[in-house]
Amino acid sequence: MAGRAARWGARVGLGAVWWWAVLRLALVPGAGVLEGAVAAGGWGLSLLPVHCVPKSRATGALREGRWRDAWRAGMRGKRGGPVSE
Repeated sequence: MAGRAARWGARVGLGAVWWWAVLRLALVPGAGVLEGAVAAGGWGLSLLPVHCVPKSRATGALREGRWRDAWRAGMRGKRGGPVSE
């Protein structure tokens, strides 16, 4: 239960810091690099869970070692003529 409360508190706290940075960038003429970095970093992190999935569940994911096999096949073709598979 304490872990859940800590995660909730961290989310609320980091969300408040992000909104502070965004509002400061929009409303204060003297906003600087710190606010921009916080706002851009928070926006980038918001995209992460949407676009990242485990490779085993990704649509169109290629198997492990595919590029290594293609490289080796190409090297065999250079040594002994064309590769036929």
